[in-house]
Amino acid sequence: MIDPGCQLYLISPLETGGDFPQRLRSALEAGPVAAFQFRVKDIGQEEAVRLAAPLKAVCDEFDVAFIVNDDIALARQLGADGVHLGQSDENLKNARAELGLDVQIGITCHDSRHLAMEAGEGGANYVAFGAFFPTATKETFHTPELDILKWWSAMMEIPCVAIGGITPDNCQPLVDAGADFLAVSGAVWNDSEGPAHAIQRFTEILEKS
Repeated sequence: MIDPGCQLYLISPLETGGDFPQRLRSALEAGPVAAFQFRVKDIGQEEAVRLAAPLKAVCDEFDVAFIVNDDIALARQLGADGVHLGQSDENLKNARAELGLDVQIGITCHDSRHLAMEAGEGGANYVAFGAFFPTATKETFHTPELDILKWWSAMMEIPCVAIGGITPDNCQPLVDAGADFLAVSGAVWNDSEGPAHAIQRFTEILEKS
C-alpha cells in the first residue's frame, strides 16, 4: 500500500454558524484535507445537528472524513465517518458497540505511551498526542516530546495525530518525527489572509516531505 505521507486533519472553531460552511469550503478547495472534526461545546443535540449537517455535506462533497468530537450519539445521528474521544469521554468499547466496525474512532492520549498502547490494543483507529506547542484553542495540561511520535511510528501501524498549536512555521519537526496527521485549527481559521491561504502553506510543506 502506498504511504500517503503526513496529511491535514482540520478541527473546527467552536463557532460554526454564520458563513462558516463557506469558509470550510474555501479551505477544502485550497488543498488536500483528510479529515474534519466538528467540535462544539455546550449546545443541545438539535442545535448541533443544525450546525453540523451543512458542514458534513461540504466534507462529503470533497471526500473528507467527517469526525464528531466527544459525542457518540451525534456521530450516529449524523452518520459521521468517525468520532474522536478524550480520556474523560465515553470509552472506546462503548463507542465501538454503538457505532459499529466501519466508523473511525480516535482517542486522545496526551503525552502517554501507556494510554496510546491501551487505545491501540482496544481497537482505536488512530491515537492523538499533544499539545506539542502552546495553543489558545483549549487548555493545555500535557506537552509531549517529539520522541513519542518517533516511538509510535516505529512500533505501531495505527496512525498517530499530532495536535496543539501547529502552524506552517512549526510543523516540519512533527512531520519528520513520523506524525501521520497534523490536527490544525487556529492556524487555519485565524489566518489573516483566510483559511485557503493557510491550507496552501501547509500543503506546500507536506508535499515536499
